[in-house]
Amino acid sequence: MLGTGLRVAGRVATERIEGRSSASPAPSSTQRIDQTRPARAARQEASQNSGSVTRGVAGFLKPFREVGGKLWLEVTGVFFLLPVLVFAPTVWRTRASFAAGPDHRTFVSSAIVVVVFLYLGVTSFWRARRK
Repeated sequence: MLGTGLRVAGRVATERIEGRSSASPAPSSTQRIDQTRPARAARQEASQNSGSVTRGVAGFLKPFREVGGKLWLEVTGVFFLLPVLVFAPTVWRTRASFAAGPDHRTFVSSAIVVVVFLYLGVTSFWRARRK
């Protein structure tokens, strides 16, 4: 959608530069051939200018993107560590029946949840530090 808007704006700007409006009648074929070269040069200049603006905006936003990426990894790490805090007491409480006991399934399922989410939380913080 943005590309279409840029093309239309470029066409309108080119027509205004050349001194004709979009409501004027269509030029004849000989006039059209004579006007294609300046119009092409104007389009190339407009595309170069839009590319420069794009690079400028990308350069301006780069630090924010880097900080945002680190912050996203850290917040994700915190949310991954929350289930560890919730299920760790269950693992500790049922540790006596880890081999065979009344709470064997509870212990195993809680231990799996704790290990998986501990891994995900720690690696999320590790990736944030490497960035």
